[in-house]
Amino acid sequence: MRIVFAGTPAFAATVLAKLLEARHEVALVLTQPDRLGGRGLRPLPSAVKRFSEEHRLDVFQPASLKEAQTLARLAEARPDAIVTAAYGLVLPAPVLDLPPRGALNVHASLLPRWRGAAPIQRALLAGDRETGITIIRMDTGLDTGPMLDRRAIAIGERDDFGSLHDRLAAIGGDLMATVLEQLAAGHVQETPQPSEGASYAPKIRDAETAIDWSKSAREIERAVRAFRPAPGAQTVVRGMQCKLWGARLTEGTAQAGIVLAVGPEGIRVACGEGALEITELQRAGGRRLPAAEFLRGCPLAVGERLATAG
Repeated sequence: MRIVFAGTPAFAATVLAKLLEARHEVALVLTQPDRLGGRGLRPLPSAVKRFSEEHRLDVFQPASLKEAQTLARLAEARPDAIVTAAYGLVLPAPVLDLPPRGALNVHASLLPRWRGAAPIQRALLAGDRETGITIIRMDTGLDTGPMLDRRAIAIGERDDFGSLHDRLAAIGGDLMATVLEQLAAGHVQETPQPSEGASYAPKIRDAETAIDWSKSAREIERAVRAFRPAPGAQTVVRGMQCKLWGARLTEGTAQAGIVLAVGPEGIRVACGEGALEITELQRAGGRRLPAAEFLRGCPLAVGERLATAG
């Protein structure tokens, strides 16, 4: 099928790669404008732009989809369908109505649960036992369109944002490729989303990555996994901003944030309920270290307190 693809981060690049592998024709790629970043604040292309240029795909980076010239550029591509995955811009009604087969979206949750920008992290933070991919036909609502297909996967106890992201991106690309084939053959069935069970997954705010030690050990451990490999769950150790990359549930009782034990296995810290053993951490400007190596440079003592990053 001839498509216009719209996406921006690595998740979308994986989906795009799967569509090319399935030999769908990508007439045009939409991705967000380059953002300033890195040393010197240079313009940095998105993962989708880098992938598209490597594969000699035509790339278009409008700041908005509401201008007449943008709609004209899309019309010139003559797509049968528009496919989006983590694009980051809202498709207005004239864009949704442009292709004869409609606009389809790869969403990384089992809709209607976790509509919005951060479904993978929200599922981890909530302690969900499963997540998945839903392919929807887009409408003017936020991830509210009818479902064309979905696939569920279990969330393991060691899964983090990185592992789920990669699995879901690959599944999403394969599932979308199949749906496009079915759509071309006229075999797709649409199912309205259930009216019950809807929830919203807003973008992760910086303040949410700061560990609140008054929360339960289970909640904090989930946050460490939800923010790994980025942006990282944060705490303060002896006045230093640190990111926690590894932690496991353990036992112990004291005032929240108090160090209960230190040793080669990790740093045991009391939480509002239960305790957590920190196994890997990173001070600002440093590198990720196992707890034992971190302690050689910062020998914490029992009774010291870790603070909430501010």
